[in-house]
Amino acid sequence: MSFKEKERHNMGAILDSFVNLWHDTGIANFNYQNGIMIIVSFIFLYLAIRRGFEPLLLVPIAFGMLLSNLPVSGIFIEHFELTSSNQLSDAGVLTVFYLMKPILPSLIFLGVGSMTDFGPLIANPKSLIMGAAAQFGIFFAFFAAIALGFNAQEAASIGIIGGADGPTAIYLTSKLADHLLGPIAVAAYSYMALVPVIQPPIMKALTTEHERQIKMEQLRVVSQREKILFPIAVTTVVVLLLPSAAPLVGMLMLGNLFKECGRTGRLADTAGNALMNILVILLGTCVGASATGQTFITASTLKIVVLGVCAFAVGTAGGVLIAKLMNVLTGGKINPLIGSAGVSAVPMAARVSQIEGQKANPSNFLLMHAMGPNVAGVIGSAVAASVMLSMFGGY
Repeated sequence: MSFKEKERHNMGAILDSFVNLWHDTGIANFNYQNGIMIIVSFIFLYLAIRRGFEPLLLVPIAFGMLLSNLPVSGIFIEHFELTSSNQLSDAGVLTVFYLMKPILPSLIFLGVGSMTDFGPLIANPKSLIMGAAAQFGIFFAFFAAIALGFNAQEAASIGIIGGADGPTAIYLTSKLADHLLGPIAVAAYSYMALVPVIQPPIMKALTTEHERQIKMEQLRVVSQREKILFPIAVTTVVVLLLPSAAPLVGMLMLGNLFKECGRTGRLADTAGNALMNILVILLGTCVGASATGQTFITASTLKIVVLGVCAFAVGTAGGVLIAKLMNVLTGGKINPLIGSAGVSAVPMAARVSQIEGQKANPSNFLLMHAMGPNVAGVIGSAVAASVMLSMFGGY
């Protein structure tokens, strides 16, 4: 081979290397679906960082969404399965997080229980009614999804978005309709984070100025014995009636028992702080990563998003309307605003009730009253999910 031929060959090899390098870049593999999801992730980051809408949820979700939609990064592989030839080392880091999804919701409930005070619910058992009423959105979305052509398992998974309970939505969807996990999880967590945006207009539309100004009597003091017996009794009764509720309700009550028994302070502190923070990072990023452009930008996803916000609105309205009825029956002793807290977004929904109450009456303090329906909603959504799982899990 002559010198000129060698030179041409070397130049060709160099050009081929540059072409291969270009083909391996994200820019060369970029498509409009990736672009749309990246824009959505930027919007979520803006809402979380600039507007302060539940940043602990939205920041990991948004950044996971951004990472998985940057092409050929390999950080998230959809439909990854462990086989003899397909090892965990071949998966991206967010894929590993995603493979942990069966246990993460139960562990999240453990952390939630260790941070939750069930005292307001114990002091005012009527809160259970408002918590139950706020679950109307779940069944509304279920029947609406059936009407739109989803099968029973998919409809059950979509319906649970109405409870505004991300871990429960992930738990149920992973059991019944795993192929819809991305859009359902993103919708559920997004609506949880956007509670301060979605709920106030509904609350104001369904209540009068006079109702929003109602000041409620201080709750009675709940003894430590009651607080210890409550998680034990709830676990026993609920799991005997609905065994499928054990992973969620059982772990929720275990975390609460850690908090209230007075003997396991270290466990309660770990579950509610270090462990909970780790779980939020793992679950948030893998939920965001599952929202890839190829699976998310579909007609089904649009239906799920619309059904989810409708379910959440119906749940909020159901809680407020039942609270209005209870206010009439008690002679004006219940502020209907606390009914909206019956959705499971703890403690965001209770804070919204407090904020709206103080706007109407600056001396109003509804937070502890709203926590009753709020924690009742957590139990209610877990029970509703267990009912769905028992009914449709065998299909």
